[in-house]
Amino acid sequence: MNKKIWVTTPVFIIFSIVMFVMASVSYYYNTTIFIIELLAAIASAATVFLSTYKFGNYVSRIIKSASGAFSIMNQSSLDLINVAAIVVDDFGVIMMCNKNFTQKMCNNEDKIGETAAQFIESKDIRDYFNHNGIDVSYNDKWYVAFGVLAENGGIIYFVDNSLYKANSDEYLLSRPVVALIDFDNKSEIERASDENVCDQISIFIESKLQEWATGMKGFYKKLEKNDMYLVVIEERNIQTLIEQKFKILETIRNIRINDVSGATISIGIGHCGKTLRECELRARQALEMAHGRGGDQAAVNNGEGYEFFGGTSKGVEKRDKVRTRVISAALEEQIRKSDKVIIMGHRFSDLDSVGAAVGLWSTIQKGMDMGAFIAINKNQSLAGSVISNIEKSGLLDVFIDEHTALNEITERTLLIVVDTHSPSFLEFAKVYKKCKRVIVIDHHRMMVNHIENAMIFYHEPYSSSASEMVAELIQYLGSDNLTRLEAEALLAGIMLDTKNFVLRTGVRTFEAAAFLRGKGADTVEVKRLFSNSISTYKTKYKLVSEAEIFNFYAIACADEETSDIRIAAAQAADELLGIENVKASFVMFPTKNCINISARSLGDVNVQVLMEKMGGGGHQTMAATQLKGVTMEEAREQLVQIVSSINSEQVQNQTESAGAESAFIEPQQ
Repeated sequence: MNKKIWVTTPVFIIFSIVMFVMASVSYYYNTTIFIIELLAAIASAATVFLSTYKFGNYVSRIIKSASGAFSIMNQSSLDLINVAAIVVDDFGVIMMCNKNFTQKMCNNEDKIGETAAQFIESKDIRDYFNHNGIDVSYNDKWYVAFGVLAENGGIIYFVDNSLYKANSDEYLLSRPVVALIDFDNKSEIERASDENVCDQISIFIESKLQEWATGMKGFYKKLEKNDMYLVVIEERNIQTLIEQKFKILETIRNIRINDVSGATISIGIGHCGKTLRECELRARQALEMAHGRGGDQAAVNNGEGYEFFGGTSKGVEKRDKVRTRVISAALEEQIRKSDKVIIMGHRFSDLDSVGAAVGLWSTIQKGMDMGAFIAINKNQSLAGSVISNIEKSGLLDVFIDEHTALNEITERTLLIVVDTHSPSFLEFAKVYKKCKRVIVIDHHRMMVNHIENAMIFYHEPYSSSASEMVAELIQYLGSDNLTRLEAEALLAGIMLDTKNFVLRTGVRTFEAAAFLRGKGADTVEVKRLFSNSISTYKTKYKLVSEAEIFNFYAIACADEETSDIRIAAAQAADELLGIENVKASFVMFPTKNCINISARSLGDVNVQVLMEKMGGGGHQTMAATQLKGVTMEEAREQLVQIVSSINSEQVQNQTESAGAESAFIEPQQ
């Protein structure tokens, strides 16, 4: 570059002289042209002069720097150093380099006069003089660069670190990863088919898991109890599994023998632990998270957070009520140890949250003769009809606000959280933080950010609603004092979350509904609890009429916030599912400084996964999220991108799995 400047400078000088001559000649022909050419010639001459002057100063600085650098070390001394080394000036220009540097890093090319930036990752040469060594990569090799500062520059040493780096990388890639795998629904398949078919499915699952582990050169072991399997692999396989999105889940899901299908597994992965025991503990935690989210998925736990893959199948109802009896006994014990009980749901409480709270309040207050209250923000509740009915019956002290709840809390106060398990979704966070004794009752799929200090964590993702869970509990706690109004509140909660017994209904759902009907719940009165005002009705159908269909997804956006927008949006999302070929619906509406999204599906699409990608959560068929600091257009664009990516992944998975066959297993059509 320096040579180019010296070569081209005379050319520009000659060019400027020619321009002056041309300007002089044009003076006799045209005055305007003469003035233009004269100005251009002056500008050219000035440019050449300034460039020459600046370059002269630069050469002067280089010479001074070189003299200072040479005072640090001469060439013969530099060549004696057995590692690559260069001498640089204040500007990072290479003034000297030893033989090791030329041979090992430059392929015997001369790099003197060039900048050292091409050999280091930092643009600022001073970084290497302020640290005790910085890792750099050059020509597929790793070096540790050390800088020694001098008066007018410095020396940078490059210590070959490739062998250590390779050993370090190999050590990290060979760290153990523990995978615990559970056959989710073996008992359900046994009840739905004969023993021979279930055994064949189990054998197929075992063979596929063995192939899966062998393909990763891992260790496979079937555990004796609970139809669980242990696989130990290396860290190098994790990224491949993530990129493939755990295709083993799809392989197991496609099993079909004698028209019996639907087998699913859950996988808990624990890695990045210091010991095998720590990885195994993380794998158990991950497996619990996978179960809590409905199964048929893989959860990866690295100690700092979780990643989830799969979760496309519907959860299978667990019919065993032994756990319910155990939970009810433990719950009664904790209630009787308390001086009072506060029951609280989630923000913007709905019929399910309030119905479950009312059912528990009735059993605790009247059946156990214990002081109980429901902490709720009545102004923001979506279950105003239930609250109004309870208060009109003369029970004016059932519902309390945040201030009253905080004043009621003592060391022995018990807080029962219903219909949520996330601290960020609670009605009153201060009430939760002040209570030292907490119990959680919820049916939503497990979230990473969940209440961890609960004495009892009763979580049933297979239940239709929190009201169903409470209806089962109070049958063991004592239901003699349950009134018609309270039974109707519970039934309304079940009907809300099942969409009138259409979604997520199982045997236990109808058993709970039958129990409440026997307690006097009137279905006509329950229907009235869902009644809307004319303004809510108009808002709902305005959203439905303006919705757009995008790749089997219905998206509707509200223009402005209204007093009943939350109710209208939820009902509009349900209504949109009735449109032909719509698999999921999303209704977006603004409130204060955020955009809310209410998502629904009939089960073909897991809207919980979609909403989690946007910071929310919920259930497979019903979820929501809030986006702060974005406009409606930005939120809609973000939703469309996520929906498009999920849809592309599903199409790809279907294409890859099409035509897959087994020697004795009929492929699922």
